[in-house]
Amino acid sequence: MTRLRIVDSPADIAAARWDTLAAGNSGTGSNPFMSHAFLSALIETGCASPRSGWTARFLLIERDGEAVAAMPLFVKTHSFGEYVFDWSWADAYAKHGLAYYPKSLCAVPFTPVEGPRLLARERGDRDALLAAALELARETSSFHLLFAGEEDMDVAREQGLLTRRSVQFHWRNEGYADFASFLGRMSHARRKNIKQERRRVRESGVTFRRLRGREIEPAHWEFFHRCYRSTYAAHGSSPYLSLRFFQQLGATLPDNMLLFLAERESGPIAASLCIADERRLYGRHWGALQHVPLLHFECCYYQPIEYAIEQGLQVFEGGAQGEHKIFRGLLPVETHSAHWLAHPGFARAIGEHLSRE
Repeated sequence: MTRLRIVDSPADIAAARWDTLAAGNSGTGSNPFMSHAFLSALIETGCASPRSGWTARFLLIERDGEAVAAMPLFVKTHSFGEYVFDWSWADAYAKHGLAYYPKSLCAVPFTPVEGPRLLARERGDRDALLAAALELARETSSFHLLFAGEEDMDVAREQGLLTRRSVQFHWRNEGYADFASFLGRMSHARRKNIKQERRRVRESGVTFRRLRGREIEPAHWEFFHRCYRSTYAAHGSSPYLSLRFFQQLGATLPDNMLLFLAERESGPIAASLCIADERRLYGRHWGALQHVPLLHFECCYYQPIEYAIEQGLQVFEGGAQGEHKIFRGLLPVETHSAHWLAHPGFARAIGEHLSRE
């Protein structure tokens, strides 16, 4: 017997079963952001909650009492924390007297990392999962599948969703022996520029410590969160993620956590957090309590790339946006999303816009 269930938390499915489904799509590996622990931390700490505009309506397909497919689905009342920007679509709706919110969204909140979204081992179950999500989305203005892997995008295309391409910047390991051999692949001008940037940070008296897993103690998480909040404060906005969230990640996904701590004689002054899996290093968040010229590049790019080379990791994902990353050895990579809009006229107009884009 097969049935569809809607639940408001990953707690309604056993962690081991969810993680088995998340690893089931061929080629996706063990993506930490789709893990039961990561999604649970977002919801249980209130970062992704109805109060913050993220109402969870996770979909489960169960067969003979066992989950065979799952999807992280949310009803959104805004477009913050998504990194696939549709604010202009919402504005167009408003100008025509229509409501764009609420909308339906399949994504990992606050996480512009591509990976599996329709969690199932069988293609037919992924088809059924997306069809169920689209049926539920009729209660809202639209449905959006963000940063989806290629298998999930194939399902979306076959079900007639509009597709959108965006660009991120990733570093790939070409078998470098060390950071110097990485620089050796670059032009003389870029190689010289990076060496100068790193030297200026060292001459400012900054040194680095790398803390992995259980080495990150409560005081380190508290310091990191101060740095993280300072980044948002500098841009006049409020942070999405709480100290409790990072502390819970440290407790439930310790082997994936990597903290780069920048220090001077007076003590720590900046930090950047990366999340690692077997093949990739993901740059996530950073902040500084003292201004040091060029520290951002060292803390967020050069230190992680150096670490990735030493550990034999294949890819370093530098996060959303930022064409300046090209000059630091990160190259453009396409990411993908898919969209369904209930209003036929807007569906046609946005489809034409996406083709031009």
